[in-house]
Amino acid sequence: MDANDAKQGRINPELWEAPEMRDALAARNVSEVYRQLRKHGISQRQIAAMTGQSQSEVSEILKGRQVMAYDVLARISEGLGIPRGFMGLAYDEATEIQVVGAADEQQAEEDESVKRRKFLAHAAQVTMGAAVFGPTSNAWAASPARTPAPGRIGMTDVRQVEAATRALRALDYQYGGGFCRDAVVAQLSWGQQMLQASGTELVKSRLYVALADLHSLAGWTSFDIGLIDSARGHFANALDLAKQGENHPLVANILYRMGRVYLHQEAPNDALKLFQLGQIAAQESGSELAVAVLCANEAWAYAMMGNAEQAVKLLNRTRDEFSRADLANAESWVRFFNETDVYAMIGTVHTALAQSADNAHTRYAIPALSKAIDSYGDDMARSKTFNLSMLATNHMIDGDIDHGVKVGGKALDCAEGLKSARVEQRMRPLKDEAVRRSNNADARDFVDRMNAFFA
Repeated sequence: MDANDAKQGRINPELWEAPEMRDALAARNVSEVYRQLRKHGISQRQIAAMTGQSQSEVSEILKGRQVMAYDVLARISEGLGIPRGFMGLAYDEATEIQVVGAADEQQAEEDESVKRRKFLAHAAQVTMGAAVFGPTSNAWAASPARTPAPGRIGMTDVRQVEAATRALRALDYQYGGGFCRDAVVAQLSWGQQMLQASGTELVKSRLYVALADLHSLAGWTSFDIGLIDSARGHFANALDLAKQGENHPLVANILYRMGRVYLHQEAPNDALKLFQLGQIAAQESGSELAVAVLCANEAWAYAMMGNAEQAVKLLNRTRDEFSRADLANAESWVRFFNETDVYAMIGTVHTALAQSADNAHTRYAIPALSKAIDSYGDDMARSKTFNLSMLATNHMIDGDIDHGVKVGGKALDCAEGLKSARVEQRMRPLKDEAVRRSNNADARDFVDRMNAFFA
């Protein structure tokens, strides 16, 4: 009966009530959910048709691939007719659009370059107060009805948002965005309700900043698991709120993070434009630390474009601004940029130059990355993984294959347990260098290990 129902696009609701199915749904174990459906005679093709997934994707999930993204879980729940509460997805449609934004696949019809231009226009409007490059910010999303807000809020309510953001950001650093994004989105759903509440001007201003930072974290964790459109929407909302809260360092930080998304997409020209807009906000803030962050990332963009002169010049300015920065009184969203991060960025920029311009840059990259790696603790596993990967790449470029393989192995060990889609992309240059040296047995074995790890 279940199979016949499935052919007509529905599943017997009684199936979701079975104890083994309820356990799988509560754990969001989609692999087990699909296996249970197969036991009841529902084919992979039928599952694919109802969920909007390809048969190959359904097959991968049946083999154990995890599904963590809220958008995908919600689509599966809706397609199969699963009560949303069984999977902990009990948001209504308005809240989902308000907090998460439209699903990536719904926005994918627009070309990525068009999306970048729209975001740049929005960023320019927020930063400089005029729509310099294009449309206004109201083009971002519909404004559905919001959940009724509490009557009045005080500073204690805002501090709860700030504390939750700090805790969730720590989880992101240690385990990756896939580990905590759902929790960030849920926290944001609750926090956004307070925008309609009454409170003093001081409380409301601090609330804008707190929610901007939470939106920024939602954007970053979305980016970390590959949801680029969701990330862009969160960063756009974060910019608006940070501007309302008149917090220039946070505006600079948000623009830096969105620029990093474009570096990940290997679009350094677009990234550089956002970093330069962020530099305007950073300088308006008077925060040397914020200026240093933007200088370092501008240097990275120039390095990816092969412009060594500009990259090195901006690295030198990064050091100068950092040396003058008031680290003790820096705001939380820029305080992450400490001496370890300065070394990491120096190593990153020289690694990019070694790959695109001049192998001699490995002599600067290797000691800087080594210093950063030695300073990272377990709470910074993702950053340590990225830096180990770059260090191994530099050793490979230098022709020290044995040491490159050894350090690359440490990077894979460190990546174990991370829920971040960026890891494979950031380790791709290392794999490419190893493939180029496939006449070496150690390099061939390492490529096999990388393939197995990311499979």
